[in-house]
Amino acid sequence: MSFHWESTVIAIIAFVLLYWLLNKYAFGPLFGVMEKRRQLVNEEIEAAESSRREAEQQLAEQKRALEEARKEAQEIIESARRTSQKQADEIIQAAREEANRLKNEAIREIQNEKNNAIAALRRQVSGLSVQIASKILEKQVDEKAHEQLVDQYLREVGKTS
Repeated sequence: MSFHWESTVIAIIAFVLLYWLLNKYAFGPLFGVMEKRRQLVNEEIEAAESSRREAEQQLAEQKRALEEARKEAQEIIESARRTSQKQADEIIQAAREEANRLKNEAIREIQNEKNNAIAALRRQVSGLSVQIASKILEKQVDEKAHEQLVDQYLREVGKTS
């Protein structure tokens, strides 16, 4: 095996020429396509990351909105509870006031009826006393007859009332 330097030079020239042609027509466009692909992948990764951040932000906003809605609903429920309790207390108070008013009115009516009954009884007693006195003066009876007369008038008063 002998070494031929002409073959080696031709092989080196062929290799350099092939490298230059590949670099100009194959590697350049291939590296360009690969670079575009790398940029596209990086852009998609950035877009995905951006979308993920945006989704997390929207999720956080939705959680805040849901929490606010829950708080608002709780406040509405509590407000309704307070309002209903207040209305119930007002109704109970109004009922108590009405009951007291009716009770006081009934007491006044009973007192008026009692006073009227007492006045009527006094009129009857005074009328009977006058009648008894006039009968006594007419008869001039003894004490036993007087008692009988008073008892008779009292029985008559008991029958008429």
